Amino acid sequence: MESGDLTAANKRIVTRLAVVVLAMFGFGFALVPLYDVFCDITGINGKTGRIAAEEALGQEVDENRLVTVEFLASVNSELPWEFRPLVKKIRVHPGEVTEVNYFASNRTGNTVAGQAIPSLAPGVAAKYFNKTECFCFTRQTLGPHEGKNMPLRFVVDPELPEEVRTVSLSYTFYPAQDAAPAETISMEQGKLDSIL
Repeated sequence: MESGDLTAANKRIVTRLAVVVLAMFGFGFALVPLYDVFCDITGINGKTGRIAAEEALGQEVDENRLVTVEFLASVNSELPWEFRPLVKKIRVHPGEVTEVNYFASNRTGNTVAGQAIPSLAPGVAAKYFNKTECFCFTRQTLGPHEGKNMPLRFVVDPELPEEVRTVSLSYTFYPAQDAAPAETISMEQGKLDSIL
């Protein structure tokens, strides 16, 4: 093979590799929205819903059925907080509005903000678990060595499949990276929820 042929072959290989790299880069960016769409369609995303208190109170309570709800909590290693549920598990009738509390405390001498991210298992239960009030709706700010109870009010939809007897709700608190006020985050979350 002559050197001219090698040079042309090398250019083709480099061009093909560059196209593959660009395609992989583009696929990486497209993966997150595609995953969100897939999860919304299949109901396996683990994200809980949000409804108005009036809508929750208007649901019919299924007195013949009990569902166990487990509460879990963790804190990202970069957030110097203590965070835990005040009750580990309860049994609820689908359709009844229930309130529980979590406790968070700042272990530092500085004001620190955090944001809670929920996850629900099994994923199929996510579209049947709705919150009317939650500390996860807005960023939480704790002053130096401050501790506070944070309420969670929820309802399990009576349409939850019969085979689901236990639901595990987990929250992880992460450091809030931006300086936007909590009200702004809440409004943006509301806009996002209405889009989704």
